[in-house]
Amino acid sequence: MPASDQAVWLEEQIERWRSYLRRRQAIHSADVAELEDHLREQIAALAEAGLAAEEAFFVAVKRLGDLDALSREFAREHSERLWKQLVVASGEAGEGRAARADAVVAFGLAVAAAVVVKVPALFGLDLDRHEGFYVRNASLFVLPLLAGYFVWKRRLAAGTARWLAAAFLAAAVFANVYPFRPDGSTVALTALHLPIALWLVVGVAYAGGRWGEVAGRMDFIRFSGELFIYYVLIALGGGVLVGLMAMLFQAIGLDVEPFFESWLLPCGAAGAVLVASWLVEAKQGVIENMAPVLTRLFTPLFAAVILAYLATLVWTGRGVNIEREALIAFDLLLAVVLGLLLYSSSARDPRSPPGLFDAVTVVLVASALLADAVALWAIAARITELGFTPNRVAALGENVILLVNLAWSAALYLRFLTRRGSFASLERWQTAYLPVYAVWAATVVVVFPPLFDYV
Repeated sequence: MPASDQAVWLEEQIERWRSYLRRRQAIHSADVAELEDHLREQIAALAEAGLAAEEAFFVAVKRLGDLDALSREFAREHSERLWKQLVVASGEAGEGRAARADAVVAFGLAVAAAVVVKVPALFGLDLDRHEGFYVRNASLFVLPLLAGYFVWKRRLAAGTARWLAAAFLAAAVFANVYPFRPDGSTVALTALHLPIALWLVVGVAYAGGRWGEVAGRMDFIRFSGELFIYYVLIALGGGVLVGLMAMLFQAIGLDVEPFFESWLLPCGAAGAVLVASWLVEAKQGVIENMAPVLTRLFTPLFAAVILAYLATLVWTGRGVNIEREALIAFDLLLAVVLGLLLYSSSARDPRSPPGLFDAVTVVLVASALLADAVALWAIAARITELGFTPNRVAALGENVILLVNLAWSAALYLRFLTRRGSFASLERWQTAYLPVYAVWAATVVVVFPPLFDYV
């Protein structure tokens, strides 16, 4: 604590000690004053030796107890409370220093991410003419710095840090060495799948030495959901700020749109990932109150949307459009459903008995499972009719992976709902399945471009 606060705290403790002596027996004021002089001398000597005011007072009272029975009694009755005060004060000071260090590092890395986004422009790779380069490398501008933040925060071993760096280096190579065709499908697939593969690398850094544990992987799932919430909030606030700035500058005849497009938007989007991650770490108690509410709100809504879609599909008898945009939208919907399932599991107490919300979650999983089966049927039919393309094969693989996860998740959830299984088994399955998504995403990035001639 600051020196002024230490002085106030010390005087309060001395006054408490003095009142204790006078209250316990009719001791002369002169004797109390003499003992107080001894106490202050001891405190001053201990402070000169390097002890903080809290430590010095506690030790001085203990020493004075060797000379005076009442001081010994005071020390014995108040030692536990004094130690608690000392530990709390030291802990608060330590936490304060750690929080300041976290903030400095996180905001420093956010600035670094914003700078990294503009570095390629120094070599002639400006955003307007080399959009494909920025799309492919968007995750590499940010995620290595985010992983570095957790390497520093978790104090990971040098060997682990080297493996993480090697993973990012390999990703940078595969994202840039292939001769992608500018308007081809494989470049878009690389841009979509590279962040998925690298997010697992960030997860290893986030969990530290606990990645092999269910709790460590579940913490990373919880972090991912909370990061998404904070990032959306920051993006909404940034959108309002940009809109107001545009209106203000337009009022004086200045067009700031080029500045927004070239600087503010890309740099702000990159830096906001680090800032949002720091907020998740620093404000966990706040976001944990929001997360269960959001999952309980959107789980039934998404279940209703998918059920309405399936009912409409049956009623109209129409086929599923599986062009690239439709495939991306469909897989995005299933990914959101999976995210809701994972995040609701991470926000739930596994010891709680099954309830109504669990039944709604099973309906969501079952409806998503049916929708995934419909999509798989449509993709397989299109491949049989028109042949293989990068998009169709990628969609086929992703939907098969989702089908397996959703099917077994539904089975485990039903067992839990009928009290024939534990929620812990569902958690183990979901967290153990995470690497499957990363492996498939890495396969799309590494294998698909040469397999399909970079089209």
